[in-house]
Amino acid sequence: MDGDKDPRHLLIRAHDGPSPLFGTDAPGLPGPDDFTTSVTAGSLGLPGHLAQRLQTWCEARPPGGFTARPALRKHVGQGAEISRAVAAHLGPRWAVRYWDERHRTAKFVCWGCDRMHWTLEAHGHPLPPHPVHITVRGEYKWHPLRADGIGDFAPDDPAAALGLSDGLVAGFYAWAAAVDDALDAWIRHRDDLRHDAECARLEAEGARLAARLADELGPGRTVTYLGC
Repeated sequence: MDGDKDPRHLLIRAHDGPSPLFGTDAPGLPGPDDFTTSVTAGSLGLPGHLAQRLQTWCEARPPGGFTARPALRKHVGQGAEISRAVAAHLGPRWAVRYWDERHRTAKFVCWGCDRMHWTLEAHGHPLPPHPVHITVRGEYKWHPLRADGIGDFAPDDPAAALGLSDGLVAGFYAWAAAVDDALDAWIRHRDDLRHDAECARLEAEGARLAARLADELGPGRTVTYLGC
């Protein structure tokens, strides 16, 4: 979210209807009963696999609700996990809440960590608790990622809460190391042709990594590539 702009509100709640996603036009901070507008996963741009998880989870709820408490606990836990994935994909422009049928509560789901919060302020409004605008840049002896308020940071830095795949994290580490090696090699050998060729390769590899980063982070964050 930008500055004091209010986020859009979404409630995730399994019920007897076709979709577990609900929106609202209620002003201010809506309560759980204010979410009366059915929302489709497609309108939110959710990935197909996540939309399918949502639908399967919703359909697993028996008509009228659970009668066995162990089954209810399992279903609530699955819903919390799916809600975190939805919040992470949508990012700070959305305030995602999850209806816990077991405890009959609707908490805010953090888009950057595994926690849930009682208040919108704890959720990170108006200032997001994690970086939203990410810059990718290869510089000698610097980490490959940048963000205002953090500076350069590693792709698996828990403070940034990016939640990247192991493959992408490894790719960024390898790229940053190769940037360092390229300059070290030029200092030793002063071979401009070899250095230019390696820089061109690293430039292209950085662009590919930045594109993968944008894909994994989803629409809730921005990624800018500044080369190397």
